Amino acid sequence: MTAQIIPIEFGLTAGNGITLWAPRWVEGGDEWEAFLGHGDHLYVFPDTATLAAFLRSGAEHDLADHPAWAATRSLFPAELEPSDDHRFDIVALPELVAKRPDLWSVAEVADTAAILRSVAEVCDLTVIDDVLDAADGFTLAAEGPNVFSGRAGGKQWARLATTVAARWDDVIDCLDALVTTPEVAEEAVAAVRRQAETVAVRTEDDDRPIESVGGDTATATGADDDADRDPDLAFWDEVGIDCLRITCDGRTGWTLRCYLADTPVFLTVGDKIQLYSSPARLEDYLADPTVENSLTHLDAWTTLREGVIGGEASVLAGPENTYRLDGLAEALLAGPETAPSAQVELAAELLEDAGLARGDGEAAAALSSASPLGHLIRAAIRGDDPDLIAPSPPFDDEVAAWRTLVDTFAGTLNWNE
Repeated sequence: MTAQIIPIEFGLTAGNGITLWAPRWVEGGDEWEAFLGHGDHLYVFPDTATLAAFLRSGAEHDLADHPAWAATRSLFPAELEPSDDHRFDIVALPELVAKRPDLWSVAEVADTAAILRSVAEVCDLTVIDDVLDAADGFTLAAEGPNVFSGRAGGKQWARLATTVAARWDDVIDCLDALVTTPEVAEEAVAAVRRQAETVAVRTEDDDRPIESVGGDTATATGADDDADRDPDLAFWDEVGIDCLRITCDGRTGWTLRCYLADTPVFLTVGDKIQLYSSPARLEDYLADPTVENSLTHLDAWTTLREGVIGGEASVLAGPENTYRLDGLAEALLAGPETAPSAQVELAAELLEDAGLARGDGEAAAALSSASPLGHLIRAAIRGDDPDLIAPSPPFDDEVAAWRTLVDTFAGTLNWNE
């Protein structure tokens, strides 16, 4: 199990609150699971900026020893925004189950029950387990809406609704007593907001439409407007080496890539792509005249090193070289229409480039138009194309193939923290 930390949102009596969840991971032969908190409390925050300020404060909490903590503590507010799949409106569940079940309501019951089971286990809350065990529907919901069809299924849903009506206040009261918001200095929150605004100015929207995988990127109205492009990217445009920003397995790192005779070449040592946890770390590496890697034999490497040393170049990835792999498997599983098209297209480009750089065609074959996964990817990218036949759910096999590609890619990364 990959160790990762995921932002989640709880809807509670006091309103919506954001926290962090570390799903099960194995370390030292033992299995672990955790939430952001300390002692007898689970920490929640009113917004991502306050959460980000807390993470950087150095305050004591239960995730400090997690393998992904080093990367998590420096995330920007936008990166701490929970995905739709990780928003759990606990107080709204009674209203949800009072209606007839459908695909969405059953999925929400299943997701809510699963996260509450995790909270109950981590925080030793037997009250929550007692309520969830009182109706089989909480467990059956994971099998989908069909289990609640027909007379027998209708009775299961009715028992679930009855249990929620009678005992859900026990769950809410238990959570209300558990959660707290630790004090965070207003100056620290304001500093995070200012930093996030600065980054937003320097980074174009990652979700804008992209024209083609593996080719030149462009906005929906045509080529990038040079007047709007960050001037710090001009050096990278001219030197012929791409600076990449990659988020994978809950961590974000920076690396390099160029193309030699149309073949992608990444910054590698041995067979590992080198990823640096901050722009400053990569800049320190680039300034070192003693390093040896897959790019040091290029004339452009000397230009790059001298640019960094002289202050003419800084590590910055443009939107066309910003890749986010996390969360895409879940988005694709829900269907191509829900997946972020630009991120999917960029991620497919990255996985295919990495495969070509390794000298194997696994990714290219898996993403080809002739494969089920390739069909799904193209539907996600070109969802409004009337000439494209939409793939049919379920997408379990396609997403399993996607996860394999991502796992293979993750195994080639060397993280320099």
